[in-house]
Amino acid sequence: QVQLVESGGGLVQAGGSLRLSCTYSGRAFSSYAMGWFRLPPGKEREFVAVINWMGESTYYADSVKDRFTISRDNGKNTAYLQMNSLKPEDTAIYYCGALRDYGLGLEPHEYDYWGQGTQVTVSS
Repeated sequence: QVQLVESGGGLVQAGGSLRLSCTYSGRAFSSYAMGWFRLPPGKEREFVAVINWMGESTYYADSVKDRFTISRDNGKNTAYLQMNSLKPEDTAIYYCGALRDYGLGLEPHEYDYWGQGTQVTVSS
């Protein structure tokens, strides 16, 4: 069974940057696509980005495109979310998820495993 642990959240001013990490483990972990979702306060969970299991294909929500970059290093068992030009509306709990590389991974129900989440707060 795949397990995921996020880290790297914190408090940052608008315009700043953070890099989130998600360490994963389990049998055949590299065969899973990895995605990032976020839960803003008072809102529902929303898609952020996804990367396929070999790391050669990515997709982003329009709200973060050109600001965020998803990547992975299977040798380190880690997926990343580099967040630049952060805005107050990026404030949320960020979750990483893993799914068998099937479909686009744009919906939460597609994911087989989730991390515990890490808080990102952006002040203005």
